[in-house]
Amino acid sequence: MDVMIIATKNCSHCNNMSKELEDIGVKHRIVYAEDEPMLCQTHMIRHSPNLIVDAEVLFRRQPTEEELSEIFFS
Repeated sequence: MDVMIIATKNCSHCNNMSKELEDIGVKHRIVYAEDEPMLCQTHMIRHSPNLIVDAEVLFRRQPTEEELSEIFFS
């Protein structure tokens, strides 16, 4: 499973989302929008943060812990 957070470098929610994923044991990577403009264009990224799982945008905001658990453990 490829789990990626796409965020801007100054996104205040990115670290929170990353910590929540770590807390539930989900390996992920952070990709900065400023460094990957083509990836942002492909996924129509306009806000930060975004959670992408296996090339599908699941959230265009910071999901709740409950929403994360539903995705990764249901």
